[in-house]
Amino acid sequence: MRAILLTLMSTACAAAAAAQSYEPPSMPAIRLGPGAEPPVVDGRLDDAAWRSALPASGFRQREPRAGEPATDRTEVRVLVDDAALYIAVFAYDAEPAGIVGRILRRDRVMASDFDGRPMFAGDDAIAILLDPFHDHRNAFVFATNPNGAEFDALLTDEGREFNTDWRGVWRVAAERGPDGWSAEFAIPLRTLRFPEGGGETWGLNVYRIVQRTREETLWSSWSREAEGFHRVSRAGHLTGMEDLPPAGANLEIRPYVLSGATRAPSDDAAGQDAFRTSARFDVGADLKYEIRPGLTLDATANTDFAQVEVDEEQVNLTRFDLFFPEKRDFFLENAGVFEFGLRGFFEPPPFLLFFSRRIGIADEGEVPLLGGARLTGRVGGQTVGLLNAITDEAHGHPRENFAVARVKRDIGGSGYIGLMATDRRSAASWNTTGGADFSVWRGALNVQGFYGRTATAGVGGDDHGYRLALDYTGDRFGFFTQHITVGPDANAAMGFITRTDMRRTDGFGRVTFRPPALGLRRVDTFLGATYVSRVDGAFQDAVAGPFLSVVWNSGESFTGWLQPGRTRLDEPFELGDVGVQPGDYGMTALGWFASTSPSRPVVIGSSGSVQWVYDGRIASAGTTLSAAPDPHVSATIGYTRNAVDLPGGAFTADIGSLRLSYAASTRLFADALVQYNSLDNQLSANLRLNLIHRPGSDLFVVLNERRG
Repeated sequence: MRAILLTLMSTACAAAAAAQSYEPPSMPAIRLGPGAEPPVVDGRLDDAAWRSALPASGFRQREPRAGEPATDRTEVRVLVDDAALYIAVFAYDAEPAGIVGRILRRDRVMASDFDGRPMFAGDDAIAILLDPFHDHRNAFVFATNPNGAEFDALLTDEGREFNTDWRGVWRVAAERGPDGWSAEFAIPLRTLRFPEGGGETWGLNVYRIVQRTREETLWSSWSREAEGFHRVSRAGHLTGMEDLPPAGANLEIRPYVLSGATRAPSDDAAGQDAFRTSARFDVGADLKYEIRPGLTLDATANTDFAQVEVDEEQVNLTRFDLFFPEKRDFFLENAGVFEFGLRGFFEPPPFLLFFSRRIGIADEGEVPLLGGARLTGRVGGQTVGLLNAITDEAHGHPRENFAVARVKRDIGGSGYIGLMATDRRSAASWNTTGGADFSVWRGALNVQGFYGRTATAGVGGDDHGYRLALDYTGDRFGFFTQHITVGPDANAAMGFITRTDMRRTDGFGRVTFRPPALGLRRVDTFLGATYVSRVDGAFQDAVAGPFLSVVWNSGESFTGWLQPGRTRLDEPFELGDVGVQPGDYGMTALGWFASTSPSRPVVIGSSGSVQWVYDGRIASAGTTLSAAPDPHVSATIGYTRNAVDLPGGAFTADIGSLRLSYAASTRLFADALVQYNSLDNQLSANLRLNLIHRPGSDLFVVLNERRG
């Protein structure tokens, strides 16, 4: 063990030394003079303006052979005028017939991997990273594929959060040809937000994938040691951005009109089933105003989220609360600014000081949001965030005010130290939390932690939580260890705490092999362990065991794990309608994830787990079948069976889903999500039509149906 630790630490030191000597590539943005015609965004790159821009190339592989030149050349050109930044990318391909492009719908070109970092979906694609403030921490991401499908996102704190739900106002077009494919991006400067005068240098990186060979190449940050597209601090340099004109008022007002009706069952006077229909008409508005360069105010009045897709059905097979992600636009933009705590890995978050779904969503249903305001952005070396929202009375909940204040100060090359406070109060009660956190990078080694304290009106609710973690991610070796404590009375009424009265220590080690046989690209072997006790030291849980992850050159993948251990229940709880009694139990968990290559026309996925625990068995197994016969049509069918067999009883719960998508163009989409949950005996459908008649302006037609 000591030899392994010494090897890991020496590797970390070598990566840190490499970080010190790193020289990023650089390219200029060519300024279009007064009266010069900007390029037409059609993907063809035949405009006269592009001939004045020298191409940047020199892409290197990250996969499969790190550091080697790209098999096919990629060229990037950048122009800028007083209105927009124009980026042209030509992706040469010696086998243009093999280009993969099945996505036309917006926001599907990229996704988050298991670590929450950017990854491409199933198409050949190009992604652009822009760091206008050159703060080496936060960035905009714009991506497209050979069909010109649009994707945008925000990267926060070197990839700690990859917000794929952010939507900017910009345009892109792509064109295929005999030498490959090309794309043109036109990004308004007002969308990007930049320092006063523009700043002389911005961070820039370009990321490409060729799906038929699964070759990933980058202009900068291609090494597997301490690098990658998410590492904003390792991006290249875009020069010539000084003397940009101010954005003027930079005011956007987006009014909305909502008209609809709801039909629901009710009992009539005779006690028989009847239906009532209630009409609905609402108006409201969202406002966006750049107060100063890089500092943006967002305001909303009488907000409605009728266009948001419904949550996916889940069955709870634990004694803790389920966690559903945020999907509402107002809370998604710049959400990474307000991140404080720990999201967890294949589990609900152990500790979050702020969770935006606490605003406007209750167990009984939606709570009207009367209005809110959010101020986010950069002020010198600080990232700041202020949020306030007011909700109306509903479902027995009083009118409440929700407030959040956040500041993060840059330290080192890409780290920060921050403070955060939240306050939730009504006329009858209040809850206030506060804390400090930090993150420091040294090459591939990241050290992070936080301390938070909660205070609540009345008796109880006054306690604390804290965490310290070390994470080293290299090519051949990696390790992760953390300790987190949550006090027995901790209560974050605006956050999410999975489990109180907890001390938890995790350790995780990885060794990666790249055997040149059987078509294998990477084999990751892991050994992990977790120990949980109460704050007073009383034992609660302990598990340890191996993980194995295999990825083939073709894109197929498999991950499996085995974790024996023990658990103690101090109190009874209900699993479905089956009672589980207190006691000490042996526990063994076996699980897997598997998928065929996402670049194939038909993709099959499988996942599941079996736990022998509580003197019985809890099993879950599911499969998905996705098909995209052409860029306009895609469908995914999913089915999961959950089976519980314990001494106190048994039950099965089936969840089935059908997701259909039709994209008439990059501006007109139709989606349908149909779900069935046998445990609640409910069938639901969510149908949405979205017309983007110009970037930033949408028409939605939505139908929600639920029967049970």
